[in-house]
Amino acid sequence: MPRIIIITGNGKGKTTSAFGMVLRALGHRLKVSIIQFIKSRTDTGEIIALKHFPELEIIQCGLGFIPPVESIKFKHHCDCAQNALMLAEKTLMDTSVNMVVLDEICSTVHFKLLSEQDLVSTISKAHEHCIVICTGRYAPKSLIDIADTVSEISSVKHGFEHGIKAQKGVEL
Repeated sequence: MPRIIIITGNGKGKTTSAFGMVLRALGHRLKVSIIQFIKSRTDTGEIIALKHFPELEIIQCGLGFIPPVESIKFKHHCDCAQNALMLAEKTLMDTSVNMVVLDEICSTVHFKLLSEQDLVSTISKAHEHCIVICTGRYAPKSLIDIADTVSEISSVKHGFEHGIKAQKGVEL
């Protein structure tokens, strides 16, 4: 049975927490794949640093911030999320991959880029020794139900609320 871990909530650090587990896995010479839903920035410190690990594959499938549903660009975001989900399914079934991080996948259901049923169906196809880490706000209940570990990160205070811009080494 695969290990399914969810890191959700409105606080900062969900992806950072998942990437910490990635580093732990790489330390044990495990093969890791990160598929980023929604995100598209390639200049963040963690993406730059993690590209130095040959056992790690990082694929960004997002287009960045999601426009309103009525926007013409919204369909492009849905298409990207659907393509990422198909890639995730193949990766989750690949027994040579030990850990798969589906970054921001929880948010895709909330923002109507993917259906909850398709998300759960895809994750349930993971091979029995796979470690699956799902991040993002608004984890759907059906995903929480099949997970064995769920962490919720809450926000007590965030610098952005006080006008502090994203900073290298902290948010970038």
